[in-house]
Amino acid sequence: MKETKTDQNQLIHIDSDPYQAAEVENTVLGSIFLEPDLAYETNLTVEHFSRAANRIIFGAIQKLAEQNVPVDVMTVTQKLLENEQIENVGGVSYLTELAESVPTTANFPYYQAMLIEQYKKRLMTRAASDYLANPTEETAEKMYSTFIEAQEMGQKPSQSKIEVLGEIFDEIYEDAGELTGISSGLMELDRMTGGWQSSDLIVIAGRPSMGKTAYALGLAKACCEQGGVADIFSLEMPQKQLIKRFLSSIGNIEGSKWRNSFKLFTEQDKKRAQYAMDIYNKWAINIHDNPRQTVADIRAAVRKTKREHPGRKHIVVIDYLQLITPIGKFERHDLAVGHITRELKQMARQFDVPVMLLSQLSRAVEQRQDKRPMMSDLRDSGSIEQDADIVSFLYRDDYYNSESEAKNIVEVILAKQRNGPVGTVQLAFVKEYSQFLNLERRFDG
Repeated sequence: MKETKTDQNQLIHIDSDPYQAAEVENTVLGSIFLEPDLAYETNLTVEHFSRAANRIIFGAIQKLAEQNVPVDVMTVTQKLLENEQIENVGGVSYLTELAESVPTTANFPYYQAMLIEQYKKRLMTRAASDYLANPTEETAEKMYSTFIEAQEMGQKPSQSKIEVLGEIFDEIYEDAGELTGISSGLMELDRMTGGWQSSDLIVIAGRPSMGKTAYALGLAKACCEQGGVADIFSLEMPQKQLIKRFLSSIGNIEGSKWRNSFKLFTEQDKKRAQYAMDIYNKWAINIHDNPRQTVADIRAAVRKTKREHPGRKHIVVIDYLQLITPIGKFERHDLAVGHITRELKQMARQFDVPVMLLSQLSRAVEQRQDKRPMMSDLRDSGSIEQDADIVSFLYRDDYYNSESEAKNIVEVILAKQRNGPVGTVQLAFVKEYSQFLNLERRFDG
């Protein structure tokens, strides 16, 4: 049992006992009767109260506050009489008892927070009970979502107006440089985006063979080279295959040689592979290659990485959207995709990380003469376009036109950027090494 002081003369004991918990609720209501202005300042709701009588009383207080009617025992009694609820709360004597039970409101914020903590425990207990009674994927996801929601309650108080204005003032007079996010390692792309911004959902879409996976791995590589960490969720390609791509990119090793490295590797390749392995081993990079992953699985893994590497740059890559396993029943596939993209955007904000979400394009691209993708080519495009902060497309002209002058060049088309310009960036693509390079630094062998 804990002892918590409200003032020098009074102690309230708080533990899991329902009677003890009710004392906190009584103290909160008594504080509002003692200082009515608290009714306008509190962020509590009726749901935070566990006792039926206290829920009714607080509901009456809320109604009075909404109507700008002063809150006291008399006005609350009148409101309860109007609703024929006065007997349900124990009569006027119970209201008077509450009003006289608190000598000071000095610790109201603490008791308000304690009430929210008790509410969180009830939420989690209820969700756990539902799961135990019916252990399905849907109830498991609901239990986990409830846990995350409860953990976040009250964690991030809103900044005051003066704090926000102070930050804006600092931005005006302090040069933070052109790069405000995590560098992509690609100069022109960084110029367009300012780096990958925390809490952004960044969609990378393209038809097969455009280089989506190589591009995303290059962004993860750049983050690790800056001392950051990366979580890569590969729902299609196994971990070993992805690591070989990383090693090819780090050591300039032809990707085709990994099919039979024992026979095809030269002595120089072996030295480069050993060098690349040493570099890769030092990186804080996690590859999650379970083919059946839900948003809850992804969220749990990202949370673990954040806990293990606090304060470090962190990038999340998901390859790809259409393979994420939805939880629950949806009438249409696009509704399931919409639910997933909303959850991923919330996750990006929750953990304050950029999330790179790879996505397929519909075959409609192939029917047009100009095969450069556009927003309408996104599968289930409505929800993706709405939730994403950046929508980018990869396009290779030489894939469709063998006589193209743009050999080994990939266009990164920024079709949407919530806080920046749209446009196209051209990059050199060295396919055999799984590398994307600044165009003027094209690898010459």
